[in-house]
Amino acid sequence: MRVPPPPLASGKPARGRAHLDQRLHKIYSLGAAFHDCLGRHCRPAGIALGVVLLLATCLAIGHGQSSIYQVFSLSLGMILIGALWAFSRSAVLEAKRELPRFATAGVAFTYTVQVSQRGKGRLSRAWLIDTPPNPRPSLEAFSVLKEPGEDERNRFDRHFAYFRWRWILQGNRYFTGGQSSTDIDLLEGQQTKVSMSITPQRRGVITFDDLRVILPDPFGLFQRCRKVQAPTATLTILPRRFALPPVELPGAAAFKISGEASATSVGTTGEFVGLREYRPGDSLRQIDWKSWARTGRPIVKELEDTFHPRYGLIVDTLSCNQTDHSFEEVVSVAASFAACIDTNESLLDLMFIKNTAHRVTAGRGMERAEKLLQVLAAVSPERKEKFTELAQLVLRHGNDLTSCLVIFNGWDMNREKFLNTLRSSGMICSPIIIGIGPAPVGIPGYWIESGCIARDLQRLPKRL
Repeated sequence: MRVPPPPLASGKPARGRAHLDQRLHKIYSLGAAFHDCLGRHCRPAGIALGVVLLLATCLAIGHGQSSIYQVFSLSLGMILIGALWAFSRSAVLEAKRELPRFATAGVAFTYTVQVSQRGKGRLSRAWLIDTPPNPRPSLEAFSVLKEPGEDERNRFDRHFAYFRWRWILQGNRYFTGGQSSTDIDLLEGQQTKVSMSITPQRRGVITFDDLRVILPDPFGLFQRCRKVQAPTATLTILPRRFALPPVELPGAAAFKISGEASATSVGTTGEFVGLREYRPGDSLRQIDWKSWARTGRPIVKELEDTFHPRYGLIVDTLSCNQTDHSFEEVVSVAASFAACIDTNESLLDLMFIKNTAHRVTAGRGMERAEKLLQVLAAVSPERKEKFTELAQLVLRHGNDLTSCLVIFNGWDMNREKFLNTLRSSGMICSPIIIGIGPAPVGIPGYWIESGCIARDLQRLPKRL
């Protein structure tokens, strides 16, 4: 999570809190690294047997019962044999992932890995696992972000911020799963394809660069993880999307006084009107070759222009809270509309702020709607208000737009001023506001309660 450094107030309490966050971040990072190392080399049965060995050791002190010593000897022997067996195994593998073009956050998908055995002898009872990127946050993120509901916790929990650490870890984890469902059984020089399944947890670009082979011992207590030679692969995770009811955006394609279309004209399509002589600039595709051969002069087909509506999808990327939960909901709602609007018969302009104002267009003769979803997958929250720049971008292209769908992250005076600026220029705007709790009195547009996105989207009218 990229976040700017917090504006700390002067004084000892602020400096003391920063020093405490630094020490807590170091301790929690070491604990998470130890937990990952333990989970990578010890299986649940091995951890349970270790607990049995510890209890038998404690009970054996000062007691002469033979049953306790038998449990101690059995557990110690199994642990020693399993550990030595597991860490003596080796494997030399080469692999290549076959990933899909895109995936969607929250939706599991399956991909294949082509594996080749380059070591000597036979490899059996082995599995592949793809490890997600390190989810441990930076000190900056740990100091600035705040868990939802953290203010309601007791003083001890707020002071040590352990639940905040767990919440950030969970939010930073890109996917779950990633282990092959079937074991590998290969001779030297053989190759096979292994199926693997993961469930993306968040949008963005995942880098797969840690493919390992798991080599367990016969007891299933310990395992060795060996790095597999595989080229690095990336996969774009599209934002989570919600089901939308049948909706229609306001406005329609119309002509200006100058004769041009307020909604863009795409290509030389339309119904046949007649024939006329060739004019410089006419498309060669419209030449009627039979008429040219008959008259000796170039003749072109005259077609009636077809005009398609052009909509604007304006996304408010300003996020001033310390959780960014509602910001992710804004991105998901924007992705839902970007995927729902029929770009085969219209154009869609996605406009937002990411450092500066950006505009991406999809539709007939342009990019596909998937391009907008890829852009939304990489959008990050803005911490400074830049509605003036966004308004300038929208107004600059306002004459080409049929109407605008504006998705707000909350509601305040700056957002109200931005919406009034667009409407005062004559633009047709349909605001959708995502906020916490019930809708305030006099709110414009449609209010979507944070945490109930799927429910409130189904309540939208057919005509926005």
